[in-house]
Amino acid sequence: MKVAIYGRNFDSGFKEYVKKFFEILYSNNIEITIYKKFFDFLIKEIDLNSNLVSVFSKHLEIKNDVDLLFSIGGDGTILDAITIVRDSNIPIVGLNTGRLGFLASISKDNIEPALNAIFAKKFTIDERSLIKLESTSGLFKEFPYSLNEIAVQKVDSAMITVQVHIDDEFLNTYWADGLLVSTPTGSTAYSLSVGGPIIVPQSGNFIISPISPHNLTVRPIVLPDTSKLKLKLDGRSLNYILSLDHRSIMIKNTEEIIISKAEFKIKLIKLNSTSFYKTLRNKLMWGVDKRN
Repeated sequence: MKVAIYGRNFDSGFKEYVKKFFEILYSNNIEITIYKKFFDFLIKEIDLNSNLVSVFSKHLEIKNDVDLLFSIGGDGTILDAITIVRDSNIPIVGLNTGRLGFLASISKDNIEPALNAIFAKKFTIDERSLIKLESTSGLFKEFPYSLNEIAVQKVDSAMITVQVHIDDEFLNTYWADGLLVSTPTGSTAYSLSVGGPIIVPQSGNFIISPISPHNLTVRPIVLPDTSKLKLKLDGRSLNYILSLDHRSIMIKNTEEIIISKAEFKIKLIKLNSTSFYKTLRNKLMWGVDKRN
């Protein structure tokens, strides 16, 4: 087996766990290639044996060459890793050094049994849909996709206006601080914090959620992900923030944005001991009540 490793810098309290992670890979004769920036960090922090690993910098260097990718960090690191994996069908599994960890499912205390399960192929592949962005000026040209959401937001105190059409039919003009279009995966991220519903990952939906809407009768709406959405921007400001997951840029108010389902999916490794509903209970602490 050959694996790729992608990660972000972690604090000193996680060093021993990462060392253990690599020791398990070595002992199982796993071939390892590490993202260059993370490799440089590991060399300094855990005395990584550079003779036992190789290094990569671009997605084409691992496409058709590795069996899976380990993401070391939080959910944000997995969102970063997706820009490396892209449409290669390489499964991703997350070693969680972050806080919540909806996507990065392996905790620091569960590294060894989780890796043993992966090596024994005691897992399933969880396919997650992405959102595709198209725009009049070719925004995010290198990788115009997001796993969680696409967000349009204000840059100052003035509200923005977003006119939304669904399959060429007018839905609404949103007066708000911003607007989110989320996938089911993103339903437990930013969308949840603005009052959106939780959607099971394989539901096949988009969620449109306004951010602090001026009209309080405007609520999130769930659509089939076969829909094509068109967003037209307006307002007093000349510029807005457009975000695809963690990546953000400034755009002009003349932009017209088209949103649709991506033509490929991202594969996440799900251990047989976990499930979406179990994750909801654990991460959102459902049932943590004296009455239970």
